[in-house]
Amino acid sequence: MTIDTSKIQFNDDGLIPAIVQDEQSGDVLMLAYMNETALQKTIETKETWFYSRSRQELWHKGATSGNKQQVKQITIDCDADTLLVQVAPLGPACHTGEETCFFNSLVENEAPSRHIVQELTEEIKHRQANPVEGSYTSYLFREGLDKILKKIGEESSEVIIGAKNRDKQELTSELADLTYHTLVLMAESGVSVEDVKKVLIDRRPNREVLKDD
Repeated sequence: MTIDTSKIQFNDDGLIPAIVQDEQSGDVLMLAYMNETALQKTIETKETWFYSRSRQELWHKGATSGNKQQVKQITIDCDADTLLVQVAPLGPACHTGEETCFFNSLVENEAPSRHIVQELTEEIKHRQANPVEGSYTSYLFREGLDKILKKIGEESSEVIIGAKNRDKQELTSELADLTYHTLVLMAESGVSVEDVKKVLIDRRPNREVLKDD
């Protein structure tokens, strides 16, 4: 993590707002403020430190509750007057016990879709641990690996057919079926979405190589 603190524009009170984001889910967890000391401690300890405007003192997030935040990346906005701190949270960010401080919806025209894979994965794991009679997911786990692999093969073939038919709706539906069965296979085999993400990150081309001369 490299950051040139000399470029940071602290306000007249010597503070800068810090937006804290879950690096995995993308959820905005909280908004707090840092002074130069809090920022330096955050960089040095790789855990979030802030400055309390009400108490007029530094505070180490999670020092009392245990809900610390491990810092993965810090970036500065274009005006250098706001920080984005991406973290791996070790517990809820909000003092109410909610995962994020932003849990009250003011306007919600459409539910965000970014959590669907995570939510589906959790539901699949729940069915794996707590079988329910009549549940298709429970049935797949009960039948075992061979049945799951057979379904993966069937769904893969149907994806190919949908693509060859140039039918977007059919292809989209079959891809969704394949994704679901793949997540079931991952749960049965002990492979997580994060495991796959890490491999994809390792395989990603060096961005420096892709830059124009």
